[in-house]
Amino acid sequence: MTGQFYRTEMRNIRKDSGAILILIGALMIYPLAYSIAYKNEVVRELKTTIVDLDRTTTSRQLIRMINSAEQIEISRVAVSLDEAKNDFFEGNSGGIVVIPQHFEKDILNGKQTNVSVFADGSYFLIYRQLIAGSVKTVGTFSAGIEIKKLMMEGKTYDQAEEMRDPLVTDMHFWFNPSSGYGSFVMPGIIIIILQQTLLIGIGMLGGTAKEKNRDSFMVPAALKKGGVLPILFGKTLSYLTVYAVNCVITMVWIHSWFNYPDRGSYLSVLMLTLPFLLSVIFMGITLSVLFKRRESSIMFMVFLSPIVVFLSGISWPASSIPPVVYNLAHLFPSTIMMPAYLRIRSMGVGIEAIKHEYFLMLLQMGFYFCTAAVALYFSARHNARKGNNSVAILSETEQK
Repeated sequence: MTGQFYRTEMRNIRKDSGAILILIGALMIYPLAYSIAYKNEVVRELKTTIVDLDRTTTSRQLIRMINSAEQIEISRVAVSLDEAKNDFFEGNSGGIVVIPQHFEKDILNGKQTNVSVFADGSYFLIYRQLIAGSVKTVGTFSAGIEIKKLMMEGKTYDQAEEMRDPLVTDMHFWFNPSSGYGSFVMPGIIIIILQQTLLIGIGMLGGTAKEKNRDSFMVPAALKKGGVLPILFGKTLSYLTVYAVNCVITMVWIHSWFNYPDRGSYLSVLMLTLPFLLSVIFMGITLSVLFKRRESSIMFMVFLSPIVVFLSGISWPASSIPPVVYNLAHLFPSTIMMPAYLRIRSMGVGIEAIKHEYFLMLLQMGFYFCTAAVALYFSARHNARKGNNSVAILSETEQK
């Protein structure tokens, strides 16, 4: 019996070009398009305008050092701040660095001088890179001046360097050494893409079945005691078949091709992914009963997609999201899946380190299994009543 419903659902998927586009096509296009867009990982050679109000040998040396920073590419050296502002507002540069008048004179006289950096705070990645590159370069330049002064006082280079930096910072970046944006965001985005495409595809097929009355053949089996389970298992197995291939492509091939963090074992990934997919499938079957037209599922899921992304904890720390809102976000399997999956793939932890999330995933899977079974049963009862009403109306018409 389960095999019959499995074959029927697989046939429905194959015959529905829209479902194939969502369940297979979109899942290929979105991860590839995003991964290619973020392939450079870090913003480099940000076009920057320099305002050199001093125009001395020392200021030109600083300009050369700024231009050698990997984050910055000097687009032009302006003669005034107004000229640099026009350059910025026309989109020809991402920021401005101003070297003040008397820059060299103040340095030679032992006075403190300031280098001003104007960065676009409305674009976080550009702002971060410009500030980081400028601060590092100016700090290096300043350290060189201080070391030279100490050496003129009779200190050796090592002594001068030690006096300049009595405390040395030894920084180690764990799990994302390059601080790459793609390595940070894409593993989580892949989880959301898997969830949303699966929900939309199941909803489309459910809406199409309602439109064409495809579910009528299931009514006799579903109304028997326990008869809804073979239907549920058949449908679930068909979607698992499709997404087993999709998961290999997105979680293995794309991870390997774009060198995303991959420290966890595939067994741990499989153990976590299976209840996640089952939770999404059961949730999708539950919701699909509510859609009378295929377009309704697309509109509903597209409406939910930004909410899922914003509340997942990937674009904003979960600890900073209001607890009530974040708890509601746990209705979506991706909210539980994402932190556990990232810890496995990025940190290399095992299942024992995510046992809390794994237990919640199993609970969620059981909950949505029950809702899917109940939804299919009541859908079958509704179809049975509708069928009986149709027979009664037809009989009355024939008698007249």
